[in-house]
Amino acid sequence: MDHAAGLLTWRVRSTQARIYCPVCQFPTRRVHSRYVRTVADLPWGSWRVVLHLQVRKFFCVNGRGTRRICTERLSRLVTPWARRTPRLADWLVHIALALGGTAGARLSRGLGLVVSRNTLLRLLRRLPMPDVAAPQVLGVDDWAYRKRQTSGTVLIDLERQRPLALLPDREAKTFALWLQVHPGVGVITRDRSRADADGARQGAPDAIQVADRFHLLQNLAAALDQVFNAHGQALKAVNEALSQAPVAQPDRTVAVPVPPPSSPRTAQELAHQRQARRLALHQQIWAFHQQGWPGWAMAQHLGIGQNTVFRYLRITTLPERQRRTARGRSILTPSHAYLLDRWNAGHRDARQLFREIQQRGYAGSYPTVARYAQRVRQAPGQARHHRPPRQALPVVTAPSYRQLTARRATWLVLRRPERQDDDEAAQLAQLNAPHPEVAAAIV
Repeated sequence: MDHAAGLLTWRVRSTQARIYCPVCQFPTRRVHSRYVRTVADLPWGSWRVVLHLQVRKFFCVNGRGTRRICTERLSRLVTPWARRTPRLADWLVHIALALGGTAGARLSRGLGLVVSRNTLLRLLRRLPMPDVAAPQVLGVDDWAYRKRQTSGTVLIDLERQRPLALLPDREAKTFALWLQVHPGVGVITRDRSRADADGARQGAPDAIQVADRFHLLQNLAAALDQVFNAHGQALKAVNEALSQAPVAQPDRTVAVPVPPPSSPRTAQELAHQRQARRLALHQQIWAFHQQGWPGWAMAQHLGIGQNTVFRYLRITTLPERQRRTARGRSILTPSHAYLLDRWNAGHRDARQLFREIQQRGYAGSYPTVARYAQRVRQAPGQARHHRPPRQALPVVTAPSYRQLTARRATWLVLRRPERQDDDEAAQLAQLNAPHPEVAAAIV
């Protein structure tokens, strides 16, 4: 017993009178020699247990046998050449199956089992593979050994929801060979990969090939994105209507939203010019396509990349460029709530508000505060540079809704109705009502 190491050592001696040769099964009693085997066992409380087994070697008395010396077997206690008992090995296998290498080694140390992660993984690899019956519904998809470098094929039994095999590549021959070795597949769900389609056709010609739910939703989302990108004016109209709609407060009062920042006239003109150039390029690419020009020739003639040519050929209507999602955000954004509270309380002097938020940590300039104050003054419907009359002004608040983009509209359409909040349902209803083409796509 070693108190410092927490180790409990048992010295065990075999007392069986005779053994049977493991090769010829001939009994013998003649002892050749003795030696000691060190075997780890399950812990006893907080003590690690080690068995020192004194094992004997015997002469094989069978004159016709091929082995002259044999070692006695202790099958109930330890297997040949093992350094741990079978029950300890079973514990480690269960831990490795549940947690893997690193986490399993961490738990083993807490249980008093000194083992490394590599040992646990080695025990896992030695386990025999279970017999896998041919699935009726087989899922096929790609997976990456190394992202964008080396890809393989993963096969999943969709009825039992468990992986079956990892094929080393994305070749049709490899997939077809696996299907021929495992006949009986009735339905194969896959993506639009040509290799998967060819492999399924060669390996299981009688199986039905269908698209899985993920790729169906992915295709639907791509189609909806294309529709919403082609109707950017509809999204813009919805955003403008929501930005001007009054906001109901918890105390049943109605607040007026702060109008969004306006773009400078020069920026608007530049945006229109860029959109006109993109529209002319789009029309020119489609004119060349109708004349039979290949993609590389169009790219070389127009001085653009082939990816741009193919991207323009995938859409019949050129969408407008989307605005930045961070439009309207600035260094003043964290102070908006405080400024609106002070404004609604009657403090409308921009310089006084500027000094107050400086004391609260604002590090920006006064013109930024003045521009925001000008937007707040315009919220009740007053014209710019117009002094408001001496009357009670409505409460001003900052709208909390998110801008409706093509991607967000697609997400709203695909989301379940019971998971939509009131603002999302209002956006979808306003988008659906006055635009029949968009309504048809949503339905």
